[in-house]
Amino acid sequence: MFFMSVPRSPGLISVVMPCYNAAPYVAEAIASVMGQTYGEVEIIVVDDGSTDGSTEIVRDLMGRFPGRIQPLFTSRLGPYPARNHGLRAARGDFVAFLDADDWWLPETLEKLHLALAERGADIAYCGWRNVGEGVKSEPYVPPEYEKADPVEAFLRSCPWPIHAALLRRSVVDRIGGFSERRFSSMDYDFWLRALALTRRITRVAEVLAFYRWHGQGQVSAVKWRQVLDALDAQNAFIAANPRLVAHIPVKQQRDMTQGQVLRQAYRAFWKRDLVSAQKLFRHAAARLGFSLKDTRHVLVALLPLSIYRGIVNLTDRSRI
Repeated sequence: MFFMSVPRSPGLISVVMPCYNAAPYVAEAIASVMGQTYGEVEIIVVDDGSTDGSTEIVRDLMGRFPGRIQPLFTSRLGPYPARNHGLRAARGDFVAFLDADDWWLPETLEKLHLALAERGADIAYCGWRNVGEGVKSEPYVPPEYEKADPVEAFLRSCPWPIHAALLRRSVVDRIGGFSERRFSSMDYDFWLRALALTRRITRVAEVLAFYRWHGQGQVSAVKWRQVLDALDAQNAFIAANPRLVAHIPVKQQRDMTQGQVLRQAYRAFWKRDLVSAQKLFRHAAARLGFSLKDTRHVLVALLPLSIYRGIVNLTDRSRI
């Protein structure tokens, strides 16, 4: 997938924003883009079939910011196909992504762009904070990946959320945008494929991005799918880049991939997310990715979900 047909502007940052039924938040998100201290910014808002008035809100904001908001439309394709659609219309030599319910500080793009320019990097990333009703999360600044082993770090987990980075458009073009087959880890897959292309990354050690957590309705709340999609992205990266991962022992690679599935199965079990726990334990069973001490949990998870739930509930009651 390539995005070379639109004329580029060398100083322009294109912000791609998918939007689906985000009426309570989209005005704040767009205002955070339009209020950036970096002067050359366009925003492409891709409405993915909203029915809650989001479309009208975006249309009203276009009048306040003439020529800076470009609306596009898709029909319930999902956020990553929507992002790819927006990328095809982006005119800037730099690209950032912001969801319609998240936001940036006014200086976010200026600081990220300055880091790219001064340090000759292809990707600049920053810290973020999860926010939302009932969310108790401290601000987080990720480690300086470029000073250690970014390949090992990225294989362990997604390094940053989709809106906590700015990258050169040439990187997006060369990796072909987003995969559209990994339901909940397409951002992780995107950053892994970008890392395969360039290790010229640089950190801005400040919290500049805010991620709004809504709970169980979000894609990332489906834990088992998130874990298995992440595993798929990891395995694809390893298979495509054997020379990049050659310094990591095979046993360690297995621990970071299949081992992570088993650890997440236990985490889901202790949280009593039994749907996710069962699916992840079953995945471990199918690939013999467990040891003798895990056998009891794995075997019980092979039972039908109703029986699995019943056994866990009986165990819980017996401990009261």
